[in-house]
Amino acid sequence: MKYLICTLLLFFTPSLFAETAPAPPPATNTTTDTQSEHPSWFKNSFLDLPDDVKEATDHNKRILLYFYQDGCPYCAKLNRDNFGNPDLAKKIQQHFDVIALNMWGAREVTDLTGTVLTEKSLATSLKVQYTPTLLFLDEQGKVALRINGYYNPDQFNYALDYVAGKHEKESNFREYLEKKAPNPQKAVTTTPFQTLAGTLTPPLKLQDTLKANGRHLLLIIEQEDCSTSCQELIATLQRPEVAYSLTNLDVAWIKANDTTLIQTPSGKNIPITDWIKDINIKYNPSLLFFDSEGNLVFEVEAYLKAFHIHGALDYVASSAYKTQPEFQRFLQQRREALLARGIKVDLMD
Repeated sequence: MKYLICTLLLFFTPSLFAETAPAPPPATNTTTDTQSEHPSWFKNSFLDLPDDVKEATDHNKRILLYFYQDGCPYCAKLNRDNFGNPDLAKKIQQHFDVIALNMWGAREVTDLTGTVLTEKSLATSLKVQYTPTLLFLDEQGKVALRINGYYNPDQFNYALDYVAGKHEKESNFREYLEKKAPNPQKAVTTTPFQTLAGTLTPPLKLQDTLKANGRHLLLIIEQEDCSTSCQELIATLQRPEVAYSLTNLDVAWIKANDTTLIQTPSGKNIPITDWIKDINIKYNPSLLFFDSEGNLVFEVEAYLKAFHIHGALDYVASSAYKTQPEFQRFLQQRREALLARGIKVDLMD
């Protein structure tokens, strides 16, 4: 399976991405620590996934597939802050067998249908776009929860409890979080996104906006208790180089608990709360990108720093996703082009 990839970007130069590059080599050193060694307690698997699922089930455990790539700073952070946390490590070992898969790897894997393919091909078939990507499998080998990107230890702990307790049979992860996670700011009525200039104003008629302007839409979805994460996102979006890229998109923000009617990109008029349930948002805040036809073309549902957020904006605004469906390849080409021009890339800035 492929090495999970981390997102990275800076200023957009269309000519840098006109051609599709060959499979990227292992990521080179950057200004960030990107070691990706795994804990010794990860499962030493023969990469026969049906057998792994059966063995885990026999021991009252579940499988956690962890897609990574060398040079991924978010993978290093996951290893250090999450897998390296004694309490989390104990819980993981008690309830899960963890199998590490290289997003760009050439090892042979037997997938859950019995097909033999490489790690890289498996990652492609599972639409792995980020590293880390985590797939929690149930006893039938179906995905009980998918995490695209990095979650901080607290939210990661909720994810572990959700899957270990088999709560996916009762509710989706967002609904589970609403019940379990503390909401110290529930009484707060203002939102930090009010400080982000240039966003669409209510009432939001997203399909009408898409048809009128003929360009992509970025929808930012904020849930309760988003103070720190949302303020960090705003700070990123207000950086001059990122704000410049943002002008190529229409931008709207909504609160997940808002009962106001919204016209969705597909033209449906529905309370925001009901729409959020339909699209099953997991991360706070989430970024959803729609094309001018109202189709969801890309999404960010994990913790990302400025370089990666900036890249996501350009990936969509330039329509690069149409010719380069693998976001990580886009990022790899971009980073290598910048490094070749003597521009240092700090993935965690």
